[in-house]
Amino acid sequence: MAVSMRDLDPAFQGAGQKAGLEIWRIENFVPVSVPKAAYGKFFTGDSYVILKTTSLKSGALRHDIHYWLGKDTSQDEAGTAAIKTVELDAALGGRAVQYREVQGHETEKFLSYFKPCIIPQEGGVASGFKHAEADEHKTRLFVCKGKHVVNVKEVPFARSSLNHDDIFILDTKSKIFQFNGSNSSIQERAKALEVVQYIKDTYHDGKCEIATIEDGKLMADSETGEFWGFFGGFAPLPKKTASDEDKTVDSHSTKLLSIEKGQAVPVEADSLTRELLDTNKCYLLDCGVEVFVWMGRNTSLEERKSASGASEELVRGPDRPKSHIIRVIEGFETVTFRSKFESWPQTTNVAVSEDGRGKVAALLKRQGVNVKGLLKADPVKEEPQPYIDCTGNLQVWRVSGQEKILLPASDQSKLYSGDCFIFQYSYPGEDKEEYLIGTWFGKQSVEEERASAVSLASKMVESLKFLPAQARIYEGNEPIQFYSIFQSIIVFKGGLSDGYKKYVAEKEIPDDTYKEDGVALFRVQGSGPDNMQAIQVDPVASSLNSSYCYILHGGSMVYTWSGSLTTTDSHELVERHLDLIKPDSQSKPQKEGAESEQFWELLGGKSEYPSQKIGRDAENDPHLFSCIFKNGNLKVTEIYNFTQDDLMTEDIFILDCHSDIFVWVGQQVDSKNRLNALTIGEKFLKHDFLLEKLSREAPIYIVMEGSEPPFFTRFFAWDSAKSAMHGNSFQRKLALVKNGGTLMVDKPKRRTPVSYGGRSSVPDKSQRSRSMSFSPDRVRVRGRSPAFNALAANFENPNARNLSTPPPVVRKIYPKSVTPDSAKLASKSSAIAALTASFEQPAPARETIIPRSVNLKVSPEATKPKQETNNKENTMSKRIESLTIQEDVKEGEAEDDEGLPIYPYERLKTTSSDPISEIDVTKRETYLSSSEFREKFGMSKEAFFKLPKWKQNKLKMALQLF
Repeated sequence: MAVSMRDLDPAFQGAGQKAGLEIWRIENFVPVSVPKAAYGKFFTGDSYVILKTTSLKSGALRHDIHYWLGKDTSQDEAGTAAIKTVELDAALGGRAVQYREVQGHETEKFLSYFKPCIIPQEGGVASGFKHAEADEHKTRLFVCKGKHVVNVKEVPFARSSLNHDDIFILDTKSKIFQFNGSNSSIQERAKALEVVQYIKDTYHDGKCEIATIEDGKLMADSETGEFWGFFGGFAPLPKKTASDEDKTVDSHSTKLLSIEKGQAVPVEADSLTRELLDTNKCYLLDCGVEVFVWMGRNTSLEERKSASGASEELVRGPDRPKSHIIRVIEGFETVTFRSKFESWPQTTNVAVSEDGRGKVAALLKRQGVNVKGLLKADPVKEEPQPYIDCTGNLQVWRVSGQEKILLPASDQSKLYSGDCFIFQYSYPGEDKEEYLIGTWFGKQSVEEERASAVSLASKMVESLKFLPAQARIYEGNEPIQFYSIFQSIIVFKGGLSDGYKKYVAEKEIPDDTYKEDGVALFRVQGSGPDNMQAIQVDPVASSLNSSYCYILHGGSMVYTWSGSLTTTDSHELVERHLDLIKPDSQSKPQKEGAESEQFWELLGGKSEYPSQKIGRDAENDPHLFSCIFKNGNLKVTEIYNFTQDDLMTEDIFILDCHSDIFVWVGQQVDSKNRLNALTIGEKFLKHDFLLEKLSREAPIYIVMEGSEPPFFTRFFAWDSAKSAMHGNSFQRKLALVKNGGTLMVDKPKRRTPVSYGGRSSVPDKSQRSRSMSFSPDRVRVRGRSPAFNALAANFENPNARNLSTPPPVVRKIYPKSVTPDSAKLASKSSAIAALTASFEQPAPARETIIPRSVNLKVSPEATKPKQETNNKENTMSKRIESLTIQEDVKEGEAEDDEGLPIYPYERLKTTSSDPISEIDVTKRETYLSSSEFREKFGMSKEAFFKLPKWKQNKLKMALQLF
């Protein structure tokens, strides 16, 4: 489409350059910018043009243009608004979706810009009306419709306006009444309360009483009597009769019309297909409630204006209900439009260039307008963050038949493609322990064991009163949260479960389960020590990829292969995985292009292989959907410009991020639908409502209201106190409205994650260390700073690498009020002081895998370096042997391990008849001896201090030590 300077109205110059709303009112057939202070204030006698600009994750700007027509606007003004909308689209490059909005029949997308509602005022600029004066308060009656956004309309102040199906708001001088029709839903009532709050703030300066009236209560209370008093006393309401506005056109057949010389001409076709649309023409698709205007890329501005006029004529026809007009450009059709066609190609070969937008930008630039926002910006490249506390406890089970088998800590990161696994991860929340329970399905796992895994995991969730978040994860589609929780993963071929073995036997196929003495090839991937994976692939040359490193072994031969596009970080991950896969073997490094003959022989000979990294679905801009699941059918409604307040406790919602989806389940959802949450998620992936090519194996999270994990709440401006409220949506909202919008729940906000997996982030000292049972053969050290990674990299094979740096010390965790004597620490050697300084991060109980040369069994022989050449090395060696910071005990004084005096329990408890005054009363438990502490608490002091604070306090209260 050719764009000339005369096509651009001066009012639109520079429009749409940054995210947000821009509004123009038509005055004397010219668009005039509306000041931001007046946004959301519409007059019934006027027409407006509204531009919504959204910044996408890709860096591009998306534009939606709406023109709003007041009920009293003139036909000329309405026509001007329609034409100016087409011109504005041209100024933005001809890609925007355009919507016609009629007062009282606005789209949900439009209303979402002006939450909670718009209440048009009488008057207008060019219509001859005068703006209503607000000197004297006028009693008004409004009807509210809508479950997600509210359409508010003023109706005659009369009993005949009331009915049983809708919500009504009576706005009087001193009190606002909300009348809830007996057939209205809880969600509708809750949304209407937001309108009550808006009226109170806008027309009463936030100072007036609020009352809610239930249809059918008769004269049960004084407020009900007061309400009916405004209508001359109570009388039964008649049954609602259908008005013209209630007419629907569901039975309306879809018709395609071509615009020929400004006239709409029917297109004869047996079925609707994409091939019917000619890029040189404009078309109307009449669907009854919706009329689409499709504009080919090669049509002129005048042809598009002509098509717009034809659509206006169509919807003004006799006996026709109010219809929305939506205009779309070829190549940028909405999902709803495409879904009207029986066949629509996945990709349309449309020559979509930047020419139109570039020409407009050049024209505006000459006028001195900043046009940066008109062109696509470079996408922001961010390393995925897990947004989950990585200091918790992990347990893993393998599913075998109908049972689950708990894996030892040393095996919980070893997964098999033929098996299914269940994992339970607990981590510290803001005031309680949070849980994530998930299933992982290997690519070769059998359907029976997948079903068994889901059933067993559901029982685990049920046993924890449905509080944990759930995850369903397929091999090859693991989210960053999964990797961060496991930290190091090896995925072997084959399986160990009964189901896999039975399947192999029945199908009479070779069992390719991993064997240590066989030929095996592993692709190594990840971003660091706390996110690394080794995936077993077919041991052939075509499995190689220049963007990855590999481990190949066969018999006594072990090779590492580095692709030409890999980095030193990738090489370090290979070394770390060698310690897990072949801990007692020496490897022969191979660089791409300089491999040995033996290497190729082990792979069966050379062949071509790819060089590009394996693509993963990226996270897209999130979409929120409300779900209705009935008789196995799923119906969804998109919630535009969503906030936390859109999550209604009676409903199920889906947050679609493309790479994964979240199924949010409200507390008031019935148990049957709650159990169907996973099925709902699977059906959503199957139907792919946004036609975005969703993977059927995308991760599905099930999130229960009140226990939302931080990797879900990050999509909202989240207030955890709201999800802690009780009652249905209406009761919660009523408590807020009567309280002036203030939450009365005394609950701290969810803490902000500090060290959720960034490679260079340093953990905050206030975070507790990972509390996981110690395993001598599997010690990990948490740490993400570059200095730490460099230090950890030195812990390699003793025969080939530097021995001067010992393995890290596992420090004893002290309560905050108990610290070792600084004078004693100062007397230590400078080498130990330096070593201690490098581990000032929280003491790790869940640790990063250390390489094979470090055998951390608690014995002097196992932990000393082979040669002790000086006193500094001796000192460090002894430090490592103890695995704790030990302090000297003063002579003649009974002290515990922490250096505190020891007192009997009977003198420490709060009800003691002989209390001790010289103690810190907030730390009574620290003065118990180790043996008495274990006797009373049932655990060691070290285990106790790893518990979250709320658990510590609960145990102390039970023992009268709090």
